[in-house]
Amino acid sequence: MAEEKRRAFVCGHPIIHSMSPAIHGFWISQHDLDATYEKIDVGPEDFRDFLENLAKAGFSGGNITIPHKEAAFRIVRSMDEAAQKIGAVNTVWLENGILCGTNTDWSGFAANLDEHASGWDTSEVAVVMGAGGAARGVIYALIDRGISNIRIVNRTRSRADRLAADFSSNPASKLQVVDWAEIQDAFRHANLLVNSTSLGLEGGDDAPDISTLPSSAIVTDIVYSPLETPLLKAAAGAGLKTVDGLGMLLHQAVPGFEKWFGVRPKVTAQLRKLIIEKMDAAS
Repeated sequence: MAEEKRRAFVCGHPIIHSMSPAIHGFWISQHDLDATYEKIDVGPEDFRDFLENLAKAGFSGGNITIPHKEAAFRIVRSMDEAAQKIGAVNTVWLENGILCGTNTDWSGFAANLDEHASGWDTSEVAVVMGAGGAARGVIYALIDRGISNIRIVNRTRSRADRLAADFSSNPASKLQVVDWAEIQDAFRHANLLVNSTSLGLEGGDDAPDISTLPSSAIVTDIVYSPLETPLLKAAAGAGLKTVDGLGMLLHQAVPGFEKWFGVRPKVTAQLRKLIIEKMDAAS
């Protein structure tokens, strides 16, 4: 009997602009798999029912995006340390009928820097702008790779304080919250600056003054549309090493594909070019 076609998905609300189907579709074609990866818009009121009935719907698993990552964290029955610490799930699969989950944003972030800024994890001081879910993944990655001195800067101080408190139990980490008004001081002696906020996402020109960053600093942004955010443009103009956020999107997709389809795909220049072309066509 022929093996049943394997199906995976990305669900969110809205979901129309997701690049995930293009990424996974590229790999499905490349590996000549009898599989599909579907884009499904699921509202918050229907999300639990959707997730708890994946097997009945014929899915092996899928990706979870905004606004469902925290809800998925509460629904899955088994998860790894990364998901537990980050407090969000973006990848789910079925294992012996049990709904399992993980968060691959942190590993995607690290793999992107490994590819484009080798040696980033030797940084002694990292600054993270933002204190939302994305910042949690970034901080988990920084601690996992041995960066202990982390400064968190957020417009709302209380959110940054909560984030620092949540990670303070790790004896190897030293998290310091810096007021947004003192952001230039936070940049001093920093080897790595990460923007995990939506700053510049909607075409705005806001970028903080980065003149106090050392000339050897690496600047990265998890935003991938536009590819060159105001922060990255300012950093490039100052002669600093920059890394855009597209690689994080591509690399975070790898573990899920392997879970659902049994093949570990590679992030290549060809895939990156394809996604940039699709982003340009959609803009």
